[in-house]
Amino acid sequence: MKNSGIFLLIMMIVNSCAGHRAGKIATKDVDIEKYTPFTLTTDMSQLTSSEKKMLPYLFEAADIMNELFWYEAYGKKNALLSYLQGDARKFAEINYGPWDRLANNKAFVVGMPEKPLGANFYPTDMSKEEFAKAALADGNSLYTFVRRDMKGKLYTIPYHQMFSKEVKAAADLLRQAAVYAEDKDLKKYLLLRADALQNDDYTASDLAWMDMKNNTIDIIIGPIETYEDKLFGQKAAHEAYVLVKDKNWSARLAKYADFLPELQQNLPVADRYKQEKPGTDSDLNAYDVIYYAGDCNAGSKTIAINLPNDESVQLQKGTRRLQLKNAMQAKFDKILMPISKVLVDPAQQHHVKFDAFFANTMFHEVAHGLGIKNTVNNKGSVREALKEHASALEEGKADILGLYMVNQLLKKGELEGDVKDYLVTFMSGIFRSVRFGAGSAHGKANMITFNYFKEANAFSQNPDGSYRVNFENMENAMNNLSQLILELQGNGDYNAVDKLLNQKGIIPVDLQKDLNKLNHIPVDVVFNQGLHFLK
Repeated sequence: MKNSGIFLLIMMIVNSCAGHRAGKIATKDVDIEKYTPFTLTTDMSQLTSSEKKMLPYLFEAADIMNELFWYEAYGKKNALLSYLQGDARKFAEINYGPWDRLANNKAFVVGMPEKPLGANFYPTDMSKEEFAKAALADGNSLYTFVRRDMKGKLYTIPYHQMFSKEVKAAADLLRQAAVYAEDKDLKKYLLLRADALQNDDYTASDLAWMDMKNNTIDIIIGPIETYEDKLFGQKAAHEAYVLVKDKNWSARLAKYADFLPELQQNLPVADRYKQEKPGTDSDLNAYDVIYYAGDCNAGSKTIAINLPNDESVQLQKGTRRLQLKNAMQAKFDKILMPISKVLVDPAQQHHVKFDAFFANTMFHEVAHGLGIKNTVNNKGSVREALKEHASALEEGKADILGLYMVNQLLKKGELEGDVKDYLVTFMSGIFRSVRFGAGSAHGKANMITFNYFKEANAFSQNPDGSYRVNFENMENAMNNLSQLILELQGNGDYNAVDKLLNQKGIIPVDLQKDLNKLNHIPVDVVFNQGLHFLK
């Protein structure tokens, strides 16, 4: 891996730390208690001996993704960690750098500048105007770094060249794991994914991943999400999940994939905004996640997955929605329930239920596959048109459309429970998620919903400060916000989305005061994980 501009920052800090003991960096107090530990495990008796033999190779490949993400998010990992000790070092490991991801990326290392919007994907001194003027042939690629040559001119370098040694090692590990794969579709995917890591062409492996139906072991690995790139929202970051399917829960969820075409047609928007048809191979499954690495492990932890992101694959085959049931249960028990005891009207607290939390989260992921991927006015894809705002609005769409779908399925009698359970649990979920900070795509999405609902009187606040859901108003607000977001995406209206995020993608002062009441409750989880935790 080649040196980065960010690496130079740490040297500047070390050299400027006059008055501090040599070899150490001054740090601000870090709140390590905002993360509560949870051990990732699963019922190992359900795995065959061959599947168990795959795990060491998959874990080691995931560890390589960890190192690649460190570089993408910050730069030279060891140049930072070698100067930190105790909680400060642990906090840096959780955050993959010196910026607190749950506090809008505020630096906790003294003298460290603000985190660059483009992380380490671009030169830290590069402006948007300079990038546009350079007109780099593959500058907008998901899989290239932008760098300067010795004369200061911008150029690109593909991931597989920047990380040639690392991706070869990861690819070889996937090929070794494939030797033990008893499921032919899993074997095919592992081999194709290994090739993809070495050539940055992921379409074939994405299609193969969509074809897997009967495997118990699964791995998601490679450069996938673009949240880390807040400059343009176009560079994918490396991550990995190692998963074990919960076949009993998956069987309960399987029927909902059949409703996708109907749900698409019933979206509360004009026909031109729902003219695309979701792929019919989409499926819903529940998993125990037994290893996180890289992007998905940074700061707040992912509890549900909707992939692939490739629009062409989505239109051809749909997406897979993976519910990470054990991680979801951990967040519900350790965080969501305690929050509800503080901020939810005591008369409505009994409506906060795990099954509702699971369904709301699941249909959030389903909603990513619905709506529209390409603008209706020839502005290209929604992602291209909305640029760095695409991820935040997409997450907002998934939040509100997921709730809309729950409501539709309840009315059809295809989902069990009381609609009040889902609405109150959804409200509690906003309080949980917004504590990640409004600087993230998910945080901005939650704030859009909260502020829109507030204006629509979808909830009210009691004299004691607790929140009470106004059920009829919330349903109306849900439909109206769904329409607004779908139209903004379909129109590719960058300026309107920018205005929406600036006005409603923020945490109001009164809400922040209420969130301060939760300081004794962890914000997220940190995992004990690895082979030695599996029994």
